[in-house]
Amino acid sequence: MNIKPIINKLSGIFSSKDETENIIHLPTVDSTNNYLMAYKPAAGEAMTVVMADDQTAGRGQGTNHWESEAGKNLTFSILVHPVMVPVMRQFLLSEAEALAVWEVLGSYLGKDDVTMKWPNDIYWKNKKISGTLIETKLGGGHVKDCIFGTGINVNQDRFVSDAPNPVSMKQILGHEVKVGEVFDKILTAFRKYYSAIENGEYAAISEIYHSGLYRSHGFHRYRDKDGELVAAVVEVEDDGTLILRDKEGVMRSYKFKDVSFLAE
Repeated sequence: MNIKPIINKLSGIFSSKDETENIIHLPTVDSTNNYLMAYKPAAGEAMTVVMADDQTAGRGQGTNHWESEAGKNLTFSILVHPVMVPVMRQFLLSEAEALAVWEVLGSYLGKDDVTMKWPNDIYWKNKKISGTLIETKLGGGHVKDCIFGTGINVNQDRFVSDAPNPVSMKQILGHEVKVGEVFDKILTAFRKYYSAIENGEYAAISEIYHSGLYRSHGFHRYRDKDGELVAAVVEVEDDGTLILRDKEGVMRSYKFKDVSFLAE
């Protein structure tokens, strides 16, 4: 699939940094998401970004902990107020953030090797290089507030947690990468994709997301509540539901955490 014309179209409605943004750099914090959960934006502040050199209690999905060596990696959170997004289409926000990280890491590591594992992890081949925790506040059938908390393994050499498959940019490239440079590029990409949502370019966001999905081709191993299965990805629906087709041709629908991706 040639998605370059679609990306070029979105670049045409790109929103650059302006006075409605506030970017905060902290030497250390327990969690950038926690910081923004307690944060009170100033009047007219459309986007708030917090980046920390050291995140002492970074959170992943559920009770998971995000391992990050101080000063080595990129840990940040973005707060936006996407009141234009209906609750049933809030997965667009997850797609936009994943696309920003996917695009930038692909420019460093090779676009064919970097994919988005549903719903929004970023993989290099079969190893996880980035994860995002998204927290939302809803009201009136729309999304009032959305916080994206993202961790990217940049310059860490060794991982000591029980995470099964971590990898860093340094491990892949063989040299260190400037953390601030990666951060700036991701913010630029995020502004583009978020502006696309503001402009109603829902189909374009979804098409690009599907083009970069992990395991988008062929049959692979999964496990659900009934046990192990072999299936192919069909699509991710607008509400974030993953649709798989097993080898008997049966369509199976999954919400987040309903299905596990098994190693091969």
